[in-house]
Amino acid sequence: MRQVREGNSAFGLTEQRLMFVAVAAVMGAALIIPLCWVFETSFAGPGGGSLEYWVSVFSKKRLLRVVGHSFTVSSIVAVVSTAIAFLCAYFIWACRFPRIISQLFRLVLLTAFFLPSITYGFAVIYSFGRQGLITSLLGKLPFSIYGFNGLLIAGTVYCTPFAFMLLQNAFLYVNRNYQTVSAMLGDNLLRTFWMTAFRPVAGAVCSAFLLTFFLNFTDFGIPSSIAGRYEVVPVMLYSYMMGAIPDFGRGAVVAMLMLAPSVIAVVLLRYASRLNFVSGSASASSDMPVNPLLRICGLAFLMAVCLMIFSVLAVVFVVPFVENYPYKMNFSLVTLKRLLSDESIASSFRNSVWVASLTVICGCALCYFAALLSKRSVLPRWAGVLMDFFAMLTNTVPGMVLGVGFMFCFGGTFLMNSFAILVLCNIIHFFTTPYLMCSDALSRMNRGYEITSALMGDSYFQALRRVIVPNSFLTLCSVASYLFINAMVTISAVVFLCGAHTQVMTTRIREMQYYERFDAVFVLSFLIFVTNVAVKIAFDLLPAYIPALRRSLRRRREAAAARAQ
Repeated sequence: MRQVREGNSAFGLTEQRLMFVAVAAVMGAALIIPLCWVFETSFAGPGGGSLEYWVSVFSKKRLLRVVGHSFTVSSIVAVVSTAIAFLCAYFIWACRFPRIISQLFRLVLLTAFFLPSITYGFAVIYSFGRQGLITSLLGKLPFSIYGFNGLLIAGTVYCTPFAFMLLQNAFLYVNRNYQTVSAMLGDNLLRTFWMTAFRPVAGAVCSAFLLTFFLNFTDFGIPSSIAGRYEVVPVMLYSYMMGAIPDFGRGAVVAMLMLAPSVIAVVLLRYASRLNFVSGSASASSDMPVNPLLRICGLAFLMAVCLMIFSVLAVVFVVPFVENYPYKMNFSLVTLKRLLSDESIASSFRNSVWVASLTVICGCALCYFAALLSKRSVLPRWAGVLMDFFAMLTNTVPGMVLGVGFMFCFGGTFLMNSFAILVLCNIIHFFTTPYLMCSDALSRMNRGYEITSALMGDSYFQALRRVIVPNSFLTLCSVASYLFINAMVTISAVVFLCGAHTQVMTTRIREMQYYERFDAVFVLSFLIFVTNVAVKIAFDLLPAYIPALRRSLRRRREAAAARAQ
């Protein structure tokens, strides 16, 4: 056995060294170097290295006003969306609705994942504007939907699903029997709620607040469509980088400023996790009956939230199927057929699917190899620490900052305005979550798999193909769907990198804004939604379909062999 262990210490050493060199080279070239370019550009004054750009940006009142706008709207959106998400997750957990009802509520609450953020701004305009769906029902609204109000509404609808997903997962590990114990001790309703529902997930609540704040603060899609004169930091960065007269130096300063809240959020997330406590074995059942009043309140609240989401996003599913919104509301496929026959829109759709597919293939490989090096490697410990550092760093870099870095680093090269740079940017942008998913799956596997493969004479890559990958196939399917969906809906990074022939649907939506072709905006959004839902369903079914396909092929081979005999 000692010889086996000594042999296993060198099993796959050469292959893992090659993997390490490849992953480190990609992450260094596509993450470290672009960030260094942004940092250097911010200090590169007209006469060489100086603080001129920093002094110029900080000396203007515009910066203080814009940062104040971003912090104000992001803080309020974070509070509102976290509160709504917490109550939704709590009512689903506490009311114990029938499974089909709970699943229906979850489906509606998570619908927004499949749409790009830029769509929310246009959806709010078409819902709350002068000719909007909600305005036509309620009459003229007492407030303008442009600026702060529009950002608040769109940001809340956009961020609530992310907070809900986080809090729903936290409630899965809260023991319901604590409510029974609290009732037996004679606690009042408020104390029971605090000790058995809120306190166990307090860390998740803080994490949800920080996550939604970070999402809203760094998002470019929503403010680009509805902010108006209420300028926020992402719009300011875009105006510097892509304005009539680009100002890369001051744009680099704003990009560096966007990193500050991201780094702070990541640091605070680590401390927020300490607020959670282990509640023992989670129980799906409880002897304590559900209060009928609680169930009624929960049902009413969940229906109100779903109605809010549907009322904002309904326009995405209405405009493509009416003749001329909002003037001719009769059902018709004329708009859909007319826009789908537009070669520019068809080209953008093909580009998006192509970029998302390449992101899945290359991103799964990079994230999986990095996780292997971190969790199942015979390399020195520092190799795994370096992979964790890459994951932490990508988690702190906003998409717009990454896009600016790519533009500085690869501008003027053959990569600029190519599909390759879009795929590479997407992989780096979304690296953290797939890496953590793969790391978790690989760390749970039996450590003896590699020893067994070595004893059987398999090479390292044979062991991966025959043992390691099949045992983590379910996670790989989840990673693939995550990468595809996010590659389809992202705009913050790729907005700086697309060329005339590599436009994807999210950047095409922004282009349609200038031409006021809002029917095209919603048709493109509808195509993104349908494609993402179809891909999500396909990847969810794939783990069950592959074994059945293998069994069918094996039976066919056996039948063919029997006939040949």
